[in-house]
Amino acid sequence: MATFFITGIGTEVGKTISSAIVTEALKADYFKPVQAGDLHHTDTDKVKALISNEQTVFHKSAFALKTPMSPHAAAEIDNVYIDPAEIIIPQTSNHLVVEGAGGLLVPLNDQHTIFDLIQSHFKVIVVSRHYLGSINHTLLTLNLLKQYNFQPALIFSGDEHPSTESIILKMAGVPVIGRINEEKHFDKKIIKDYADLFLPELRKVFNLAV
Repeated sequence: MATFFITGIGTEVGKTISSAIVTEALKADYFKPVQAGDLHHTDTDKVKALISNEQTVFHKSAFALKTPMSPHAAAEIDNVYIDPAEIIIPQTSNHLVVEGAGGLLVPLNDQHTIFDLIQSHFKVIVVSRHYLGSINHTLLTLNLLKQYNFQPALIFSGDEHPSTESIILKMAGVPVIGRINEEKHFDKKIIKDYADLFLPELRKVFNLAV
């Protein structure tokens, strides 16, 4: 079984929806290591409300912080120190989806970032959404991962932007799992439809038997 780490090129780019789709496609377990803010409706709650299968196990976040800020700043307000050593990846006989917070270099403390949570055997999916500057942010994210010998794949989120996407793919040379369109809303049926659409690509890109 494989562990998938889903990161983004920034915040609010579609990581949680992407995580729900991949979780549903693989009937995987789900884990959000650090939740900052919105503790009454966490990303775990959001994913739980969007999937249909009964196999997924939702693992408790290692850190649940009250303020919707960068984890290091939210932790300071809560008088908490985020020690990556205390973030234990759940042991499971199932596939596991791990959702990051923001982008790779979002600080956890003054020495560690989200990137430090990604173990060498993880399969990394980067969510990219078009905005002014997104080419730079996407290429920086992908190049950093490749520098450390990861072989990332992309999910595009939002309306199609052919010139942006084509230059990213030409320069980065990474596979694409699929696109999540700018839907009016997301519910279990829509997530299931995307899951069915993405599953063959997930299997092919990551060489999954199931």
